[in-house]
Amino acid sequence: MKKIGMIGGLSWVSTAEYYKRVNEITQMTAGGVSSARIVLESVNRQDYVSAVIDRGDEAAACQQIADSARSLQSAGADFIVITCNDVHRFVPAIEPMINIPFLHIAQVTAEAVKSKGLGRTAILGVRKTMEGTFFPEIFARNDLATVEPNEAEKNFIHDSIYEELVHNRFHEETREKYKEVMIAMGKRGADSVALACTEIPLLISPGECPLPAFSTTELHCQAAVARALDAR
Repeated sequence: MKKIGMIGGLSWVSTAEYYKRVNEITQMTAGGVSSARIVLESVNRQDYVSAVIDRGDEAAACQQIADSARSLQSAGADFIVITCNDVHRFVPAIEPMINIPFLHIAQVTAEAVKSKGLGRTAILGVRKTMEGTFFPEIFARNDLATVEPNEAEKNFIHDSIYEELVHNRFHEETREKYKEVMIAMGKRGADSVALACTEIPLLISPGECPLPAFSTTELHCQAAVARALDAR
């Protein structure tokens, strides 16, 4: 079994879900009382937010993630999983610094969307995910398109994540508002939705969504276990 390197803490809420699901899937797949080989590097979210939000210092934020990646490599990880969607924007800069690969959340999501014959996916997450290039670029390489929420929708989604979800607070009225956003985006041409913040699936499951929905958390965990159990 390969050792999974996990960069967490962004937030601890979704990181806990990653640890739980990776181990549940490992046991279901490998049988018995199997559990995953995981080494976790938990970033101090306050330091990260201070760099990104308070100072607007992307280089400092990237350095925090790079340091974590190096620590995981030193600890013997075979590959790296980041338990946060928007932090994947740093992957291209960090990849040349280490000798082990990242398992990219947008790629595993694109593969899942494509396997269902869908092609125009609404991306819901924090602003740096919704407005960033990594989801559109990776989806385009898979012959898929992404749909960006409008400004009011982005404000609601981003604020709900920062003010509620990362604090482990999940409210029914927020869940209903997410459904309204999805319905509106469906009317504007989206045929599916990516729950592209690892806390969003804790608020609303794919089965509750009015469009075909993909939990990036679940897909990432499934892919991590598949890679860890692949003997090649």
